[in-house]
Amino acid sequence: MSAGPLVVEIIFTCALAAFLLHRYGDLKKQHLLITICCFISWYFSLMIIFILPLDVSLTFYRQCVSDHTTKSTTVAYTTLVTNSSHLYNITTNPQAYVNNNEVASSQKVSEYVDHANNSCEQPASYIPDQVLPILWRIIYWTSQVLTWLIMPMMQSYAKTGDFTVLGKIKSALIENAIFYGTYLLIFGICLIYVAAHVTIDGEKLKIIGVTASNTWGLFVLVLMLGYGLVDVPRSLWNKSKKGYTLSNTYFKIAKLSTEKTEAEEALEDVLEETRRTAEKIRYNHPLRKHMDTILTKCPESTRQSVRGKNDDFEDFNQPQDILCESTLVKLHKKVIRRSQIQRRTSILWANLINNALEWEDIDANMQNSERKYRHSDLTKGVYYFPWIRKIYNPAIEWYWICLVRPYVYMVGAGVLTIVSFMVVWSECLFFIKEPVLSLFAVFINLARENYDYVYIELASVLTIAYLCFCAYFSVFKIRVLNLYYIAPHHQTNEHSLIFIGMMLCRLTPPMCLNFLGLIHLDSHIIQDKKIEETSYTRIMGHMDVIAIISNGFNIYFPILIVLLCICTYFHLGNRILSAMGFQQFIGDDDMTQELINEGKELVAREKRKMERKNDAEARRKTWTERFGEASSNKDVPLSAERRERYTVPRSPDEDDRSELLRSIEPVDFREDAEDGLYAGGQNYGRGMNRNENGGYQSRLSRPTSSRPSGRAPKGIFDDV
Repeated sequence: MSAGPLVVEIIFTCALAAFLLHRYGDLKKQHLLITICCFISWYFSLMIIFILPLDVSLTFYRQCVSDHTTKSTTVAYTTLVTNSSHLYNITTNPQAYVNNNEVASSQKVSEYVDHANNSCEQPASYIPDQVLPILWRIIYWTSQVLTWLIMPMMQSYAKTGDFTVLGKIKSALIENAIFYGTYLLIFGICLIYVAAHVTIDGEKLKIIGVTASNTWGLFVLVLMLGYGLVDVPRSLWNKSKKGYTLSNTYFKIAKLSTEKTEAEEALEDVLEETRRTAEKIRYNHPLRKHMDTILTKCPESTRQSVRGKNDDFEDFNQPQDILCESTLVKLHKKVIRRSQIQRRTSILWANLINNALEWEDIDANMQNSERKYRHSDLTKGVYYFPWIRKIYNPAIEWYWICLVRPYVYMVGAGVLTIVSFMVVWSECLFFIKEPVLSLFAVFINLARENYDYVYIELASVLTIAYLCFCAYFSVFKIRVLNLYYIAPHHQTNEHSLIFIGMMLCRLTPPMCLNFLGLIHLDSHIIQDKKIEETSYTRIMGHMDVIAIISNGFNIYFPILIVLLCICTYFHLGNRILSAMGFQQFIGDDDMTQELINEGKELVAREKRKMERKNDAEARRKTWTERFGEASSNKDVPLSAERRERYTVPRSPDEDDRSELLRSIEPVDFREDAEDGLYAGGQNYGRGMNRNENGGYQSRLSRPTSSRPSGRAPKGIFDDV
């Protein structure tokens, strides 16, 4: 008996959930309660995936002990019956006979039971039988409460525009009441159907709720798996083709460009509405505090534009300027939603641009005869870690990225294709008991005969993990009406984190039940009551209260995965959406090629912007190294001498506009000439005279015989 593997898996799962939440979420900005709920939902869902294989190995061990105990007990009673003359009494009442012959029979049966326990090899991860049922109850019911009650309320609470806690709760309840109306309708129909056939009690009512939750999860799971089982291997295969991936990235950038522009325009519209509303609310307005709350969700530029007007102590109590709280609630909700959409599109845009630049680097390095990888941006990747660069030098990087990695992608795509085929085959035939056609059941049974518990646990973890990856790959690829997204480097917002936690809690339990059916550990699916069931199945039940669900839906519905896989393989969904006007990447039409060309131009434009920014940073860094930090910081006060040199007195006939235009710090060509910073600085230095007002006047701009009046010096804009 050793609880070491269980403890290790609990700690590892906790660390994995914390790492993922830290990588995708911003723990410093998001609310503490949201962080806790998301962590629990992620943690418990991942724990089901990693602990269920332990439950499977323990189930096989209990099955072995049960088989040997039954066989040994049968032999013991047969021996006792053979040696006894009271055959009738033993046959009719064996327990009474054992009591009368307790010295002989009890010792004999105990010996056979001990022999049965010794005949079965105990797994290294063995734990007492009462541990896992308690653990499954805590994990499952906590996850269900989170995903169906708490997290939807939190998501609606965060999106509402109310300014009080009670108002937010009320709006969240109304929104969730509309959403859960359909679920209550289905649940009510099922309840009426069951009440007409069986007697309803607390246990049956609980199983009905579990049935409804798992049926919904199985429905979504089949849809997600039908897409992911094909698209995951294909995405890996496409990564080995640089031309295809780069064109697809250009296409996505062109499509996202329109969405990004619309999101920015929508945000500007609501910010302009916010400015107009803020102008009507002065310091003495009763809704001023609500307006301040809205302004905290706006960019700094918007707050700066209305700050001076809000500080005006003029009273505005005219009837047309009266606003109600409901108007501000709607405005607040619009600001939150459109800010979220604008931020999402900006993050997706930055990620796609980085991917496009990376693949352009690969395309350029393919033609590099030196076989040394060169990055267009030296601030990324391994350049952050110089000690890694000593090992992973440009030559090794070129061979890996340009030569070896494409073949690795191809091999990985081939392996995943085989695994996907195994999953589809097993999903269609796992309910057939004889002969065993589910490939996963065949492999697990072979390991079961040899009591190879390590292989059983490892194979179970890999199978469940692949099913989860394919399902959630589809969820985040589709992005659910493009409202939620997941982005690394702390760029995932609170709404998306909550959505991820909800989907994990809803899809993981039915996915695990489906896996137990694949390996023939669900007795109600393969109609074998002699099979020892897992502790997980005992807690979850068999979903057989409603006959139509237990006999048809949960068994034959996974066959639809085949149809979905065929549609995904032939891009049927993309072609239908493209015909409806939602342009998709097909690759064989003119519209796709036009969007690819547009995306290529957008990437080139962004690349030029980045190059100009990097050049400016390099010049600023050079200036700082040569003249110090103070000279490169405009906020640092100038010395008395330089202040006197750059001060231009205001003339009595100048207006404010002229003063603002002249307040810009002029270029000191004389000082530049002394430092030798610009080419031709000596000529410029000799051509500058200081005027009586403390400014500078160029002698080169005066009318002379060699230069016309008003003509700028030659080469003055060479550095632009």
